[in-house]
Amino acid sequence: MKNHENHVSSDSLNWTVLVILLILTAITILAIKIHLGAFTVALALILASIKVTIVLTYFMHLKFENLLLRLMVGGVFLLFAVVIVITFIDYYFR
Repeated sequence: MKNHENHVSSDSLNWTVLVILLILTAITILAIKIHLGAFTVALALILASIKVTIVLTYFMHLKFENLLLRLMVGGVFLLFAVVIVITFIDYYFR
């Protein structure tokens, strides 16, 4: 069995990530108030994906994991993006 090192993030990094997430949340709220039609949902999903990536990377310590696990998580995001694009295409042509 492998010996895993503990990864301890500094408090300043955690606070910085928190501030970034709060700023992105505020941008999401402001973007929803500006009616962009179908692009409003797309923008909200893009911002949500950015926030999820930040949470996975820093709070769940994904950047310290091996390459295979990072590729698997990336594959899930790619699959999610494909499903969303197909949904938007279907919605557009109805």
